[in-house]
Amino acid sequence: MAATTETVADTTPAGSPVERLREALNRLDAKQKLAMMVAVAAIVAMIVGSVLWSRQPEWKVLFSNISEKDGGAIVTSLEQQNIPHKMSDSGAILVQADRVHDVRLKLASQGLPRGGMVGFELMENQKFGISQFAEQINYQRGLEGELARTIMSIGAVQSARVHLAIPKPSVFVREEQKPTASVLLNLYPGRALDGAQIAGITHLVSSSVPQLNSSNVTVLDQSGALLSQLKNKSTEAGLDATQLKYVREIEGSIVRRIEDILKPVLGTDNFKVQVAADIDFSQSEQTAESYRPNGTPETAVIRSTQNNESASVNQTAGGVPGALTNQPPVPATAPLTTPPTGGAPGGGSTKPRPEGMGDLNSAGVTAPLNLLGQPLSSTKSNTTNYEVDKTVRYTKQGMGSIRRLTAAVVVNHRKDVDKAGKPTTKALPEAEMKQIADLVREAMGYSKERGDSVSLANAPFTEVEKVDAGLPLWKDPENISYAKDLLRYLVIAAIIGFLYLKIIQPSIKTMFPPPPGAEPDTAEGVASAAGGVAITGEGEEGEDAQVQIDHYAIKVQKARDIAQADPKSVANIIKEWMGANG
Repeated sequence: MAATTETVADTTPAGSPVERLREALNRLDAKQKLAMMVAVAAIVAMIVGSVLWSRQPEWKVLFSNISEKDGGAIVTSLEQQNIPHKMSDSGAILVQADRVHDVRLKLASQGLPRGGMVGFELMENQKFGISQFAEQINYQRGLEGELARTIMSIGAVQSARVHLAIPKPSVFVREEQKPTASVLLNLYPGRALDGAQIAGITHLVSSSVPQLNSSNVTVLDQSGALLSQLKNKSTEAGLDATQLKYVREIEGSIVRRIEDILKPVLGTDNFKVQVAADIDFSQSEQTAESYRPNGTPETAVIRSTQNNESASVNQTAGGVPGALTNQPPVPATAPLTTPPTGGAPGGGSTKPRPEGMGDLNSAGVTAPLNLLGQPLSSTKSNTTNYEVDKTVRYTKQGMGSIRRLTAAVVVNHRKDVDKAGKPTTKALPEAEMKQIADLVREAMGYSKERGDSVSLANAPFTEVEKVDAGLPLWKDPENISYAKDLLRYLVIAAIIGFLYLKIIQPSIKTMFPPPPGAEPDTAEGVASAAGGVAITGEGEEGEDAQVQIDHYAIKVQKARDIAQADPKSVANIIKEWMGANG
């Protein structure tokens, strides 16, 4: 024992740290040295790789789904500005996450990306002496590009192409042709345009080109479907999204009014309400003209009065035929007053008129009838025009009036507790149901003339188990990303721990054995304290024997420690062994 201790003490290195390290390395064989070098190199590489990996910048998409021409221009601009970038497998351009917005603003100031088309910037580089035809073509190209860019700002549109057919202006009205336009849309997968959006695109294009009617704009999608025709058919059939939205708003407002009045009475989850509204969207105009019967002549209002009187004496022509006989007869002249004769007052004479003769007073002529020629004709007419009562009524019926309302209300049974203390439900009494129905009618604006109806039912509700619709933790993308990073670091830590415990630590124990008087904390100290003999020798056989003795000494020392710490438990274990063997 003493000799062995002296031998170990003599082999202890004493000198500089380099000599001690060299002495420690000499205790290892070639295999142990190679394994230790590989393990240390692997641990250092993993640590350095983890640090660099954690410091590696995150890359985000700058632009994707761009044309090759725009991609080349963007890459050239990034290289000129010394901005780090790379290309993904899908063809997207990636830059560092903290510089995405800054780079986009810089490229936007340069007009990138152009979307594979040109706009009015084409007019900025006009050559001197360009012809009017080429200038008109450039203007048309610029207008098409600007319209395409505007249409691409719609969320569902991925790309767009606009073709304008603008005819040459003519001074002749008969030869004048209207411009037309065609729009080709490439929509994102799973996206679609409704009638209102199609109409918006159509009016956008028609309003941007002079004398272009919206009916002359054709809109297609990437599959070749004619979207403008769909818009026209939907409009003609009356399928207007605005009208449907108006119906939903009417129904929703009535449902909210009913719910607001029933919540304080029944509770929040004790009733369900549904309302259907029949809305009249037809628009009519009516013009009515009515006349009232005339009243009595005394109360009637005279508009105009016309009196006509005429008198004439017809004479028959006679004598020898000739020019004189063909002349019209001379009008009869009769003295209006007879000169007075003797024996009459005033020096006149009165001659008695034949019996049955009178005076003619017509058309401003007053004369005795015996002095007029025969035959005699006279005409009198009197026309009176009265005002007529007239009423003109113009009526225009507004669209969106309610034709009929129907409401359905389901009320839950009232919760109660029986004598045994178990929860039960019971139906509501008839008086309370009638009161609820009256409240519903008043809240919805019930009209019997309109034909409205209300259906009220009382039934127990079926409890539905609430299912958490949230995304599970193991399916959350953020949690999956965190788990991948954690697993990556755990694998690295496990590999480093395995290399350290299985290769580096045993090699360090072999390189630096404990001194002879050390506490039995390590395997070598336990062996020396237990009285184990350290066999020193050369060759692999001596080292194997020393390792076996050291393991045996460690086991013995552990058993002694346990026996000293808890002798009763050790005694019981020995009794059990003896009983099992006996």
